[in-house]
Amino acid sequence: MPLSEYEQRVLEQMERQLTSDDPKLVQALQGRPVSPMRRWVVAGVGGVAGLALLVAGAATSLPWLGVLGFVAMFVSVLYALTPRRPHGPMGVVDAKGKVTPRKPAAKASFLTRLEERWERRRNGR
Repeated sequence: MPLSEYEQRVLEQMERQLTSDDPKLVQALQGRPVSPMRRWVVAGVGGVAGLALLVAGAATSLPWLGVLGFVAMFVSVLYALTPRRPHGPMGVVDAKGKVTPRKPAAKASFLTRLEERWERRRNGR
């Protein structure tokens, strides 16, 4: 059910007032967005640095340096390909102004998800 114009105006007014009263709280609840371009740049720099360490380790016959370079490349690829944290509210503010952190959604176990998929397939036929 959409909000009426009056409710939308009141909500916008409350948001503006909260932003002006406590900008740190608003920033903490919104989270910090991470640019996808920034992730790729950081991962690229890490990959190039890891490649340089790998080549340097091979050229100087230092295996630990080569391993360190490989690990740096691997970590940079993982950083680039892992999903980002979801943006949005990180908590809830109650009437007294106390911030309650948002609870992560409970994940079902692997077997529970398999059982649910099996039941959906059986019921679908």
